[in-house]
Amino acid sequence: MSSMSNVTMGYGALLTALGVGGFAATSARTALIPAGFGAVAIGLGLLARQEKYRMHAMHASALVGLLGVLGSARGVSQLPALLSGGDVGRPAAVVAQSLMAVLSAGYVAVCVRSFVAARRAAART
Repeated sequence: MSSMSNVTMGYGALLTALGVGGFAATSARTALIPAGFGAVAIGLGLLARQEKYRMHAMHASALVGLLGVLGSARGVSQLPALLSGGDVGRPAAVVAQSLMAVLSAGYVAVCVRSFVAARRAAART
């Protein structure tokens, strides 16, 4: 599961880049929200490198990913309108939220797969 700590830190780095990039492009402070999620994920990934904290840190990071999906779902719901040329309030926010939702959903899927594999491995011993 130590590779999951690397995946978690990669997920956190992508979210951090998304937040900083969004802020640089728009100067909106709310664009930094993904960077906050990313910083938490990176911290949990680092914590998961210690055996005694691994399980709790990885479960907490999966929760961060789930909150990322739920918190950015609004942008995904507005993405079809944006892509079809419709009028949306903040197009940059829709794009950033959609990216965050996709990254977070993928991360949660990887976490669930890892948890299932760990449980199966524990059951065999």
